[in-house]
Parts: sequence; structure tokens; C-alpha cells
Amino acid sequence: MLPLLSHQQTLEPVYLAYLDALEQSEYSGDIDKRYSARLVQATDNSVYQFLPQAVLYPKNQQDIQIALTLAATDAFCSVTFSARGGGTGTNGQSLTHGLILDVSRYMNRVLEVNAEQGWVRVEAGVVKDALNDALRPHGFFFSPDLSTSNRATIGGMINTDASGAGSLVYGKTSDHVLALRSVLIDGSVLDTQPLDAGLLCNPDNVSDNPLGQKLISAVAAVCREKRTQIENQFPKLNRFLTGYDLKHVWNDNLTQFDLSRILTGSEGTLAVITEAKLNLTPLPTERAMVNIKYDSFQSALRHAPSLVAARATVVETVDSKVLNLAREDIVWHSVSDLIQEVPGKVIDGLNMVEFAGDTVEVEQKLASLEAVLTEQISKGECGVLGYQVTQDKPSIEKIYGMRKKAVGLLGATKGRRKPIAFAEDTAVPPEKLADYIMEFRAVLDGHNLQYGMFGHVDAGVLHVRPALDMCDVEDEKLLRVISDQVAALTLKYGGLMWGEHGKGVRGEYGPSVFGDELYGVLQDIKGLFDPDNRLNPGKLVAPKHTGALYYDIDSAKRGKFDRQIPIEVRDAFPDVMNCNGNGLCFNYSSYSPMCPSFKVTGDRVQSPKGRAGLMREWLRLLEAEGVDVNALAKAKPLGLLQRVQNTLNAQRDYDYSHEVMESLKGCLACKACSGQCPVKVDVPKFRAQFFNIYYQRYLRPAKDYLVAGIEDSLPLMAAAPRLTNFAAQNPLSQWVIKKAIGYVDAPALSVPTLKQRLDGHASRGYDLAALQAIPEEARSQFVLVVQDPFNSFYDSGLVLRFIQLIEKLGLKPVLLPYKPNGKPTHIKGFLDKFAKTAQSSADFLNQVHKLGMPMVGIDPALVLCYRDEYREVLGANRGHFEVKLANEWLLNVIKDLPAKAPQDKQYTWFSHCTESTAKPNTANEWTKIFAHFGAKLTAVNLGCCGMAGTYGHEAENLERSKALFEMSWQQTLAKIEQPQVLVSGYSCRTQVKRFAGYKPKHPLEALLELANI
Repeated sequence: MLPLLSHQQTLEPVYLAYLDALEQSEYSGDIDKRYSARLVQATDNSVYQFLPQAVLYPKNQQDIQIALTLAATDAFCSVTFSARGGGTGTNGQSLTHGLILDVSRYMNRVLEVNAEQGWVRVEAGVVKDALNDALRPHGFFFSPDLSTSNRATIGGMINTDASGAGSLVYGKTSDHVLALRSVLIDGSVLDTQPLDAGLLCNPDNVSDNPLGQKLISAVAAVCREKRTQIENQFPKLNRFLTGYDLKHVWNDNLTQFDLSRILTGSEGTLAVITEAKLNLTPLPTERAMVNIKYDSFQSALRHAPSLVAARATVVETVDSKVLNLAREDIVWHSVSDLIQEVPGKVIDGLNMVEFAGDTVEVEQKLASLEAVLTEQISKGECGVLGYQVTQDKPSIEKIYGMRKKAVGLLGATKGRRKPIAFAEDTAVPPEKLADYIMEFRAVLDGHNLQYGMFGHVDAGVLHVRPALDMCDVEDEKLLRVISDQVAALTLKYGGLMWGEHGKGVRGEYGPSVFGDELYGVLQDIKGLFDPDNRLNPGKLVAPKHTGALYYDIDSAKRGKFDRQIPIEVRDAFPDVMNCNGNGLCFNYSSYSPMCPSFKVTGDRVQSPKGRAGLMREWLRLLEAEGVDVNALAKAKPLGLLQRVQNTLNAQRDYDYSHEVMESLKGCLACKACSGQCPVKVDVPKFRAQFFNIYYQRYLRPAKDYLVAGIEDSLPLMAAAPRLTNFAAQNPLSQWVIKKAIGYVDAPALSVPTLKQRLDGHASRGYDLAALQAIPEEARSQFVLVVQDPFNSFYDSGLVLRFIQLIEKLGLKPVLLPYKPNGKPTHIKGFLDKFAKTAQSSADFLNQVHKLGMPMVGIDPALVLCYRDEYREVLGANRGHFEVKLANEWLLNVIKDLPAKAPQDKQYTWFSHCTESTAKPNTANEWTKIFAHFGAKLTAVNLGCCGMAGTYGHEAENLERSKALFEMSWQQTLAKIEQPQVLVSGYSCRTQVKRFAGYKPKHPLEALLELANI
């Protein structure tokens, strides 16, 4: 039996009292004490896990001032804080056991763009790519780049002094900070910007904040006094990151001082940055990329310095492991033509070289490099196997998209050991990189470890991720050994262990880099800003006399908790365990299909990463209770009376399972995560597993039975469609259904029905024996139409027109008998029923499959269910039947048909979420098909429409459903004439009809019109 689960992680009394006081203050932001919210913020993109006391979501700077001012009182002087943005840190940068200050939910505005002077003012929670969206119309961009740019915030970039591709040309974040506004530990506000040295003589000239005056004067004095030691001690690196940048706080001739340089890279340990004024870079007029292929990764590394010498803007590299993982991912369809194989050769390394600037300059550099590469290939030099050039901006962005996904792709490595981040951003002088990496590889090879490598060879930064199993105690110990070895190796080569992603928990290596004297200066600076060590304590340095750093390489890791889950349970929930925290599901763009529930709520609990984390804790707590989860999944529900009692007591009795349910029921089951997530986390899959177990203890809502039974009920309802529609569609019935069941806007059955439309038609009257009697050479002329519940019963006219299209193409359609698909039951977690339905349908379709005739389905979600959920649940019993999507089938058919002359017909195709993520080449296929029919088809990239099967019909989801539709679909539809709109998903067409007021055509209907011209 599923027991009541308690986490026993109650809030410390001082934090409870503080949060109660904060709620009574003028603080206007959100305060989230839910265990689920704390768990989601307990991890980032690292191996560490620190559970915070609560999460604060300030709505403005004043909220942060109120929070810190309250905490400055004697009663709450032990309360600690850590500011957080996108949560993309790779070494626990923003993790804390205190309070999280998450600025990403509300403080994410672009405040001012000054194109004339080339700067922008933003709040700290703005996502980097969102900022560039706002700047693009002005002809500028914020140039420091990073792989997590679609979810990393500007505040996070400032706090880690982030940089990435092209940093030799574009610099780091600190090179672009013109001014900062921060809230200090006492709640006061400090503005920092460059100051002439002469102003420092009078504190009133530098700040109206008394604490700020003290900080500026003290830091200016000590950094000037220690100038010689700083110059001698700090490594000479493009990517050098100290944490507190003592070197650049003064300019070279000591005429200008800027405290912002100390704050940039401070990882929230000195102040909470709320606003930034940033300088901008003009968008280049011309871009070109050269993808150079090598016989080995070492050849790629050793060739890189000559590419830098060619004055390239960017030189990025990836090894064969990353390339091979990319080939298995959704991203490969977009870049395969740009990174073609070299006949007879194996590509084991790739350098991506970009030139950006004015047209003449780029063309000259490109021609020069091509000449050199051509000669090297002809002579067999430098391991160069070949190269490809592209000057198409969308194609260049696709290449970068693949490179940016490399971090997540490594998490998809097979086996229990996964490449992980802990020593992945080392920096050495670029000319020493190849030798350094050879030694680095020797260290890893000595431990018999696999690893992946990629990074910024132009800056001497290479991301190396050794594969370890953090559930294995010995591998956790090995992480410490390797960290120490790599730290020593970087020093040997004049480099640094943290060249790009900040220190995080690696502050313990600071003294060996800075020396005792300068490390003492860093401690003094921390003491000036935060004497009681309350801002992101335990990171970088601690004030003197407060003890050693209490976070280090050995701090609590996620594996400590995960290993409490038995191996057989981990294997039963692979999607839950494999989430590596890379956070791609936090993609900011409303035009991306990735996780609509997170986009519409802004709640990280409502995300794939959040849901996976909550499920891991659920599995751990069940094991702590001695419950065998795998046995539980096969158990029968409690008796009805017991489930009624448990449900009635749910408000009284805390059960952690309710928090998991709250997260999972917000999922739209669109499956975008399973295609777009680099490690293929499939939330609908483990959601169904959870529902199946949860409802053994609690009552299911009535709407679940309605959804799960719809496929079986439709044939009965369609026997009297007008009567059914009258009974269900009148205002009184709709009110009752909404109030009693929680279901709204149910569509009407088709009238006439499909059976009536095809009465007497040759496609009706399926007869297996008759089909078997058809000679094999004639079977290619037949097409078997696989029915789905939605189109057959709610849009029968589309099925008719598909059959007519088949006939128009000179083929013979056969309508197969209606068989329930089972997807609705799977979505609601009726797994036993789904398995029976799936097996029944699979047996039938395998029987038909033997005919050798193509089987084609119309609705993408239902067709893809045959491939995914059927394979997952049935395994080998699924058989080998294949149901094609209409576009897949048509792509083969048109090979034997003459192309039609071009016509003045244009269409715009809107995809289904499941379709566009599981089959990313679908848009290209439809475009090719329409071109063959003489028409032009344009595909638009959009987020979720908000319907997602039956999600949008559930009353509790109505507002979110509408909000999702308004995010990207509504405004895009408004720009296109209705006859040109084509929508392939039934649920998407229903949503358009509901909120846009018209029913769009399916691509098949447009093709029939074209075929009849």
C-alpha cells in the first residue's frame, strides 16, 4: 500500500519566524515554503544538493531591500541568503541551506535601450537570449556568449563573470559592465561605476551610501597598495576569474577605479545585484563559419592556434564522443548537411571557426583560410580531413545550437557512469592547451574513465567531463582525487581550475592560486561587505576569524540521496534518475515547444527538471518506509471506502505524494521534453507511473474516467450523434459537466458521421481474407487508413478527404476497423487498461502488417504513441507493425508522381508539439510535399497551443490553456489569412477554433484542393 510520506525537513525556527515577519511587512513578492519548491532549488547543473529553507521571489528591488533590512535586525542576524537566476551553475554556485532569492520570476525587465550611445539597462533576472531579442531591432547584441544562453540570466552572468564562444574578441561579462546597482547586507542600495581617482579623496563624491563610501575607500586603497603582488600573482589568462577581481578594479595607469569589477564574479557573496548597465556590440554585417574535420581530437587541438592566428572571431572544438551523441539527438537533423561525413574517413575532432565583421574583411579572412586548408588537405598535413563553409546565418546558428547542446548531450551517455561537471572549465594559456589536455587525458585514462571534451580552444578553455556514477561511493571519492589532480595540473601549466563557470564549492583551491597574502585580502574584502558571512556563505572565501569554508568538493551531493534508492527501482524509473539538471527545460522562449507548463506558470516545480527531482525524493522516501515501489506498481487499489476516507483526510494529513501530484498534474503530456531534453527525460511516462500508484490510495477525479473511457464510448455515441450532441452541447448540460466533472468546451460529434459519409464507398467493408487474396505485386496500390478516435468521430470530413486524396493519387484506400489507441488511458495513468488496449491493437495491426500494404494515420500524437508508449509497455510483444504519418507516406508516394506546375498558392504550417519534437524533420517533409504539388509552404516555429489532447478541456486548466495560446499562436495566426493556415494536430485545430473562432485546415485537405486544380 502507498503510505503517507513525510519528509521531516521542517524549517528552522528562526527562518519560520523571519518568514512570518516578512509576510507581515511591505514585501510584495512571493514566499514559497513548499517542500517541493525547496527541493527544486536544492540542485543546479552540478552534482551538489543543498536544501534551502525557503525560496523568495522578489518583485522589485524594494522587496530585496525589505528582506535584507529585516534580516539585519538582531532577531534574524543568523538568516542567510543566496541570490539565484537561471540555476545553471556547474559547481553549486547559488546553492544554499539558507534562503534563495530568485530574481528570475519577476525581475526580468529590459529597462532602457540607448542605441545612440550603445548601452542597455536591465534587471538582473533577464535571460541572456531574451535580452538579445530586445536588442536585435536596434542592431546590437550583448556579446558574451554561453551555452545556456536561453535560460541563464544576466545577474548570473555578472556574478560568475561569464563568457563563452568568441571571448578573445568579445571579452567576458565584466568587460561589458558599465554600472551596477546592488543591495548590500544592511538593505541599503549601492550604485557603482568607474570613478576618477581624484574623486576618492572625498567620500561624499563617490556615494551617498555610508557603507558604500567605506567599501569604495577600503577596496581602492588595498588594491592600490597590493598592486605589485596582484600583477605578479594573478595568471595571465584571457579567462582569468578570481572571484574578486583585484587586478582590474583599477585601470592600468591607476587613474580610474571601479568597484563593479569586485562585484562582477563575486557569486553573490558581497551583495545582491539588482540592475546592470551594459555596453553593447553592433551586430556584424557578415558572418561565415568553417567546420573543419580532423582525424583526431589532438589534431584539432594542435591546429587551433593557427586558426586563432587567422584572426578568427570564434574557434570552438568538440571531440568524437560529443559528435556521436549529437548524431543520436534531435539536434542532428538541423546540422547533418553542414557537417557531412568524409568518404573513407572517420571524423574524430571538429573545429568550428567563425569570422564576423564587415563583408570585405570576412571574405578576405575566409578566402585565406580556405586556401591554407585546401593545401593542408592535399598534403595530408595537420590531420585535416576536410571542411565545409556556410555563410547562411540560420545555418550558423544551428551549428552553435548543436555546440550549445553538447553539455546536455554528454548526459545521454549509456551506462551508470555519466560525464559530470566538476573540473570542466579549466583554463590554461592557449599555446599550452594541447600539451595540457594530453596530460589531463592521461590522468583520466589512469583511472580508466570515459569522458567528453569540447570548448573554446581559442581562449585555452576546454570543457572536460569525466564519467562517474555518483551513486557509487567509490566514484564519489574518485571525484575528490581527480579534482585535486586537475587543480595541481592547471597550476603546473600556468592556468586555473575555474576559467569560466565560477568557483562555487571549489573555493578551497584559492590559497594555492593567490598565495596567503592575497587570499587574506580576499577575506578582508568579504569581511568589509559581509562581516557575518550571510551572503552565499561558504563560497569563494569567508571573512577572517569566521572559520574555514563549510562548502568544499566533498559537500553533499545528489548521489548521496539517489543511492538510497535501490538499483532495481532506479532502473524502473530511468527518466527520473537520468535528469542531470542542465535546465534546458527552462528555455525562456514562448516560441519553443519545451515545457509549456513552466512557461505559463514561471514555477520551476512545473518543469521536467522539477518533476524529476520531486520524483527522485518520492522514490527515496518510499524506500525509507520499506516500500517496494516495483511491487507497489502492480498492486490493486485500496477499497472504495478507504480511498474515500483517505481523500477526505487529504487536507488534514500531510502527504508528500500530494506535492508530487500537484507538480505532475500540471504537465500537459505534450512530450516535448522527451524530444528536446538532451537526456530525453520523458515526463508523461513517469507521470503515468506515478498516477497509477497514487490512485491506489486516493480517489480519481471523475474527469479521468471520462477521458480514459472516451475511446470505448465514441462508437456508441456516434450511433446517435445528433442526440449525443444535443445531450452534451446544450447550456445546461455544459454547466453540469463543468461543475460535476470539471470538463469544458467538449467538441461535438461529426454529423454526418464517418460511416454515413462513406456509405457505399469502396474503402469501407474491411475484409482481411479479401485483402490477403490480392496478388503481392498489386498490393502496393492499396493504402490502409488507420483510424484515431478524434478525427474519425469529431472530424470525419478530414478522414473522408484523406481517402479522396488517396484516390486522386491513383491508389486504393481501405479504411481499417476502428481500434482504440489507448493514449488517453496512458496519459491518465490507467496503465493496466492501456497495456490491454495496446496489446489488442498491436495484435490487430501486426496481422494487417503482414499484408505488406502501407498503414497510415492522420493524428501525429496517436501515430507516435504506437512507436513510443507501445514499445515501452509491450516490449517485444509489440511486434513489428508500422503506422506511418501522412507526411512520411506522401514523401514516398510523390517519388512516383509527376510534379505539378508551380501555382500561386501559399500556406503556413503549424505543427503539433509531439510531432515537431519527436519528428523534427516534419516541416521539411511537408514543405517538400507541397512543393511537389506546386505550392509554397512555410513552417512557423511556435510553442504549445495550450490544448495538448484533453488538457485544455479540463476546467482547472482553462486559464493556463488560454494563456499558452496567447503566448505564440494567437499573434502568429492574426498575421496570416485563414485559408492559408494549416494545422496537423487535431487538438491544435480544436484550440484554434475555440479561441480564434475558425477551424483551420489540415495539410491533407489543402493537398486535395491542389490535386483537384
